[in-house]
Amino acid sequence: MSLEKLVSLASRLFFLGAFVLLALAVMEKIANVSGYTILQLYKGGRLLEFAVVLLVFVIAVQLREMKEELKSGRP
Repeated sequence: MSLEKLVSLASRLFFLGAFVLLALAVMEKIANVSGYTILQLYKGGRLLEFAVVLLVFVIAVQLREMKEELKSGRP
């Protein structure tokens, strides 16, 4: 497996993971408003922080890939 494919796979997994964390944070907030809790380990805000970290990594990887494609002149 080439490095490009590995980075692409990691980027996709992180993107999916970020949206899963976002969904968990929203469900936790809805549960908290109702007086319940879903997760004991992390609060909803902390889950959003993790999601943002993953998305920043994905954005950085995408920008690097776009820069390389512009340098090489591939359409």
